[in-house]
Amino acid sequence: MLRKYGPDVPVDTMEKLVFAFSDLRSMADEGLISYPYSTREVVNMVRHLQKFPDEGIVNVVRNVFDFDQYNQEVKETIINTMHKHGIPIGARADDVTLATELSLPAPVMTSLWNLSSGADRLCPVEFRELTLKEHSWVESKAYKLDKVDARSSRFTEQQSYWNISMHESNIVADVAVTIGEEKDTVHVVTCNPVSLHTIYPEKQNAMYMDLFDVFPTTLGAYRPKLKILPLGQQLSGCVVLHEERANLTWFINPETTTVSRIQMTTFMESLTDHVAWRFQDEKQPYKIAPECSYENIFILYQYGSEHLNVVDLNVGLSFTVTLPFGASRIQMAAQDKWMATDADERKHLLTSTRDKSGVITACKIQALNTKPVGDAQQAVDVLLPGELESSLLSKAIGQRITSPNRALTSADSYASVAVGFPDLTSEIEVFSFPREPLQEVSPQSKDSLDIEQPTSRHQLSTVAFLPSSGQVVKALPTWKVPPNVIPKGSKQDHSGYLEVIDLAQHKLRYIPIPAPASRSPYKSWLQEISDSNVVISPKRDGGLVTVDTGGCVRLWETGVSDLERSLVEWRRMLGSDDKPLQVTIERESGNPVSGPKHGKVDSTGAPHVGGNTWAGGTGGRDTPGLGGKGGPYRLDAGHPVYQVSDAEKDAVPEEVKKAAREMGQKAFKERLREIEMSEYDAEMYEKFASNVRHQVKSLRVILDSLQAKEKERQWKRNETTGDLDDQKLIEGLVGEKGIYKRRVEQKPEPGSPQEKPKRLKLVVDVSGSMYRFNGLDGRLERSMEAAVMVMEAFEKYEQKFKYDITGHSGDGYDLALVESSRPPTNNKERLNVLKTMHAHSQFCYSGDHTLEAIRHAVKSITKDDADEYFVVLLSDANLDRYGIRPEKLAKALTAEEKVNAFAIFIGTLGNQAERLKKNLPAGRSFICLDTKEIPQVLQTIFTSTLLASP
Repeated sequence: MLRKYGPDVPVDTMEKLVFAFSDLRSMADEGLISYPYSTREVVNMVRHLQKFPDEGIVNVVRNVFDFDQYNQEVKETIINTMHKHGIPIGARADDVTLATELSLPAPVMTSLWNLSSGADRLCPVEFRELTLKEHSWVESKAYKLDKVDARSSRFTEQQSYWNISMHESNIVADVAVTIGEEKDTVHVVTCNPVSLHTIYPEKQNAMYMDLFDVFPTTLGAYRPKLKILPLGQQLSGCVVLHEERANLTWFINPETTTVSRIQMTTFMESLTDHVAWRFQDEKQPYKIAPECSYENIFILYQYGSEHLNVVDLNVGLSFTVTLPFGASRIQMAAQDKWMATDADERKHLLTSTRDKSGVITACKIQALNTKPVGDAQQAVDVLLPGELESSLLSKAIGQRITSPNRALTSADSYASVAVGFPDLTSEIEVFSFPREPLQEVSPQSKDSLDIEQPTSRHQLSTVAFLPSSGQVVKALPTWKVPPNVIPKGSKQDHSGYLEVIDLAQHKLRYIPIPAPASRSPYKSWLQEISDSNVVISPKRDGGLVTVDTGGCVRLWETGVSDLERSLVEWRRMLGSDDKPLQVTIERESGNPVSGPKHGKVDSTGAPHVGGNTWAGGTGGRDTPGLGGKGGPYRLDAGHPVYQVSDAEKDAVPEEVKKAAREMGQKAFKERLREIEMSEYDAEMYEKFASNVRHQVKSLRVILDSLQAKEKERQWKRNETTGDLDDQKLIEGLVGEKGIYKRRVEQKPEPGSPQEKPKRLKLVVDVSGSMYRFNGLDGRLERSMEAAVMVMEAFEKYEQKFKYDITGHSGDGYDLALVESSRPPTNNKERLNVLKTMHAHSQFCYSGDHTLEAIRHAVKSITKDDADEYFVVLLSDANLDRYGIRPEKLAKALTAEEKVNAFAIFIGTLGNQAERLKKNLPAGRSFICLDTKEIPQVLQTIFTSTLLASP
């Protein structure tokens, strides 16, 4: 239905709105909130987004709810509901927290693989039909997911998370993802007891299947070791569940909740194996090679055995291949090519041949000789499913190449790539990104836990290969992560870290995984599954799924291009401009200035770095631009800024500085004449006014609610001294003492009309840094929006409020922008004020007069008689550069007792604003990096004076 009203609105946006309002409606039905939100609100928002696609879902939601009218509790409830479904109310465009990128070591050739010629052998192959023995009945139930969007207040690699419904004794054993054409399905298997959770993230529901009756009763030290395999093609959505110790293999269809035992042996063979498993103390576990499970083929083998079973569900057959040695590991490089490793870690390649019906008729085995290159050590390699496409392979190894390949991982490398494997019969080159081997056992657990050797863990449960982005991702415990990655002072309360190895970009990132909500008491059992207490699996879209020991399922996005695309979409939801953030690069000019000049204009708009020819360049000299030295004024052409050092700027000769200043002042005066003579530009004004229209309404509501504050002289009766009260004569005759009255100052009654207007002086920062860093965070535009807000909101309130707007910069501290006696009365006059602010910031001289501006404002505002006095300073907090200490600013703000002076920081470099706020008197400063927050700040300012009055 919504698609009819918003055919161009993204489906993801509509889903967020539908789920959020569904929750709100449920809350209304339960009496948690009063208003019964309906489909009507969602339809109106979708219509609005269809008409104004660039406004952003956040602004649309804010307009619908008008949060100012809610009490704090209801407001928090609504905002939390929006956050849960990924509508980032309150977030800013720069609220981005991504893992720091580190450089990978350069890839080096570590070994050469060759197939032995003339030593081919054929392995005996037998086959038999598979039988599925359906279990009589399993308990199942559907339940709703409480899915939470992880990017509600800050953009991170984590996309969303939810908790599966599991008992505290359950242990997460493995996770797998069925990759559908459009949507993925997540399968989580737990043990103690065994159960399966099939999760449909897009539908936000799940299916639970209790498999307690399917597996043998736990006896003694028996601990099921489970591996789950997702199937594909005609069996998509189904899974295979394998238990290693008892060698039980089950086919499960979550859609129909049917569970069938896959039998590859006769009844007597199966009975013999079962009895042997019950009474044999030491028995090597059965392993499964899952690499080709999406093709419905997998291999079962027992450690040290000469036999392996190739199970092909497509043809319903099991093929038993007999090797000439006992295998320690079998890995599937392709459907018909497998790599077998013997007890001495020698590799062999098995190649199978099938007839037209899909039956394996022959299996050839060849020794795969591995020769180390240089000083490289021979390590045990884990083969990862999938291959790099040619462009990513070329970037990874640093040479243009097209070749079959496979990614590998081992203890002595971040990752490796076997170029030519498994299809080429010529020499195979293995390139590795070397690393120091990681310790295998935590220092805290060596003596306290009796665990199995780490090699008994299934490697592919903690390693994922993402071919689309060329990344290998490993789940590591905190004690395996380099110490310099963990921030100093961090509590390290994490499940572990995702080590993201980007082969194509040669980059490395460590992403912290939040700690589980609950911790299992079965520590040694957990260590047998994963030393990081997390299992992982790749997704269809190149993302990742992790599940921790507390049953929290998290979806991640790690590909660089995917993150960039998602960040653009996330910022679009905020309604932020598509204008790219300004990038600053420090550089040394190395050339002297010669004199200021206007320079040439490049009509192509190409960036110019250094030099002294073009206007609008960066990091140069003599001409207008950004980041340079000796130029007459600033000029932002929208390119990355190359910034020369302050030392170079200070070294500019005084005569050049003087000439540049004179040229800048002349250009500013010419610009002012242009502003006065220019026609009204409705589109330009609307750019600023439309962003604060809702805030103007909110501010007018605040102005309507303000009441008189000035104390009035009134008669106070029932006093023991003063003038005789003629209404108390009789009481005086009988001896009462309280018969006098005195003139005293008293607060007016609540709601009393103002006899005098209140006075506001808005002191805005129009210094050069506002123009210079506007491309970085939009601080100048934010200041201009604040000015529009005040000018529009205070119109027709002249009886209640008189206001001035003044500016301060390196040129002075009292630039008159709006005078209280002549406030702008139409949009053209207001636009001229904005143009003057912008022009002054562009052409003014470097320097700062913040202290002088606040001192002058506090002193001058009291010259007019008023009900109350307010001074509000808008600043970008860039005071450190000019040696202005917070103590001096605090003293200036509190210099006049009857003046209520406040500072609002609308820009910051790093934590400048936070440091200033901490050192200013409580309640005297605010940080507003979003214009939408200013009405609430002004309301706080106006009401605080009423609460503070004696």
